[in-house]
Amino acid sequence: MRMFAASERQACRLVGLSRSVRRYVAQRPDDEPIIEALAAQVEAHPRFGFRKLFLLLRKAGRPWNHKRVWRVYCEMNLNIRRRFKRRYRSKAPVSLVQPIRPNQAWSADFMSDVLADGRQFRTFNVIDDYNREALRVEIDVSLTAARITRVLDQVVAIRGRPERLRVDNGPEFTSAAFVAWCQMNDVELEYIQPGKPTQSAFVERFNGIYRDGVLDVWSFLSLDHVREETERWLEDYNTIRPHESLGDVSPVEFLTARGHADLSSYAWT
Repeated sequence: MRMFAASERQACRLVGLSRSVRRYVAQRPDDEPIIEALAAQVEAHPRFGFRKLFLLLRKAGRPWNHKRVWRVYCEMNLNIRRRFKRRYRSKAPVSLVQPIRPNQAWSADFMSDVLADGRQFRTFNVIDDYNREALRVEIDVSLTAARITRVLDQVVAIRGRPERLRVDNGPEFTSAAFVAWCQMNDVELEYIQPGKPTQSAFVERFNGIYRDGVLDVWSFLSLDHVREETERWLEDYNTIRPHESLGDVSPVEFLTARGHADLSSYAWT
C-alpha cells in the first residue's frame, strides 16, 4: 500500500467527497429521558407491549417519535415474545356487532385457577360489550347460581340493567335461579352455541388479558391476595389501558367521550 502526501482539500476533490461530509461526526441524542420514562411505564405495566407503552408516553406529553422510542425499547431488551397458536379457519364466521349504547349487551363468563397451596378458586367476570368495561370480577372457591345473581343485583344497582346478557351453557347459567333472575329483571338471555367460544369473543378476550396480567403473574397465597391484585389491575384496565378496538383509549375514556360519564363508576368501589 503506497502513501501519497496530499492535503484534505485535494484528497476530497479527487474522490468527489465534500469536506463537510468528511469532517461530519454523528452526535447521538441523549436517550436517558426516554430510558427513564420507558422504565417507569414498564414497571407500572409489565405486560404492555411497545404500542401501548408508546401511547401512554404520548398521553403523558412526551414528544419523541415512535422510531426513536422503538430503538431505545429494543436496546433495553423490552420486547415481549409473542405467543402464537394454531388457528383453524371457521367455515361460517360470524362477527360480533358492537352495541351502540351502554347496557345494551353484557357478557359473562367463568374462569378458574389455583392458589399456592393447591386450592382451586373461580372468578365470575362481567363486561359491558359497548366499551369493554369490566363491571365485576367476583372471586371465591364456589360461585353458585344464587351467588352470581346477587352479584348481578349489585352491579345493576350501580350501572343499570342490561337489555341482553350473553353467556355460555354452563350449569350456573342454565339453572332455574339464574333464568328466573333474568326473567324477573326483563333481561334477554342469549346463549352461545356449545363449543363456539368465539360467539362470546368480547368476554373471552377479556379473560385472556386478565389471565396474562394477573392470574399468570402471581403465585397467590390467599383469596384476599387474588382480590387485591385483581382490584388494582381492574382500575388500570378500565381507566388507563389503551384498547385498540376503542380507538386507543380506555373503556372509561370511551364512555366519557360519548356523554356517559355518569355510568363510569366502578361496581367494586
